[in-house]
Amino acid sequence: METIHTIQEMRQLRARFRAAGRAVGFIPTMGALHDGHLSLVTAARQECSHVVMSVYVNPTQFAPNEDFSRYPRPFELDRARAEEAGCDVLFAPTDAEMYPARFASYVNVGDVTERLEGVLRPDHYRGVATVVLKLINIVQPEKAYFGQKDAQQVVVIRKMVDELNVPVALEVVPTLRHCDGVVMSSRNVFLTAREREHAPVISQGLQRARDAFQAGARDATVLCDIVRECYERSGAFKVEYIAVADAQTFEEVAAVDRPTLLLVSCKTPESGTRLLDNVVLDGAR
Repeated sequence: METIHTIQEMRQLRARFRAAGRAVGFIPTMGALHDGHLSLVTAARQECSHVVMSVYVNPTQFAPNEDFSRYPRPFELDRARAEEAGCDVLFAPTDAEMYPARFASYVNVGDVTERLEGVLRPDHYRGVATVVLKLINIVQPEKAYFGQKDAQQVVVIRKMVDELNVPVALEVVPTLRHCDGVVMSSRNVFLTAREREHAPVISQGLQRARDAFQAGARDATVLCDIVRECYERSGAFKVEYIAVADAQTFEEVAAVDRPTLLLVSCKTPESGTRLLDNVVLDGAR
């Protein structure tokens, strides 16, 4: 596996791949790699001759009161895990490479970013869209891989790619979970022992609502109340939102009569870690 740090090196390497007719699969990450990230590598390996992963903690998607400074950065461990998983190239640019002096160009994706996560983190998706577009322009992959865990982010990026005519195919890989149902996330390292013990309640609430959906429940309020009751009974988290939303627009819906997502965001009381999760409810008519 090659590890490179500059845009020029990445472009030169990509030119060699292209000359050899090799398709590139790309996985953008902020590092602190876990098995969820590595499942994206597995998916890319099956479809592409070369796999490029980026490790870059993007400052523009963090608000001043968020955890940018303490976000985990175990680079040597990340490099070893990426190589073991089958990456061919690890692209780890510096801030100076990605955001040179007087940088002032940002990507604003409207509509879908004005809901749910976009309300709680107003500039977050501007930073995400900007860095993902920059990385895709640098790496120039045929395919880019993302996890279903970050469902709203995936929709934002897909909208950007479609509307700006970015020549890349997006592949979404199912969420990977620990054996107790907790979503794999780099931020799980922030959880206290007590918070980690209670974390399975997040997915349990969603599963109860999905069971009700499969039994015939379609009213969004009923489904959200099932989740809320589960969380309130545990008393382990502060609920930021529970919503049933259209899978394409993220508009909240009154009833599941189309492909939708049931999404939750909770905040832990001790470490202040935000835990996000979602399940797909296929209410297609």
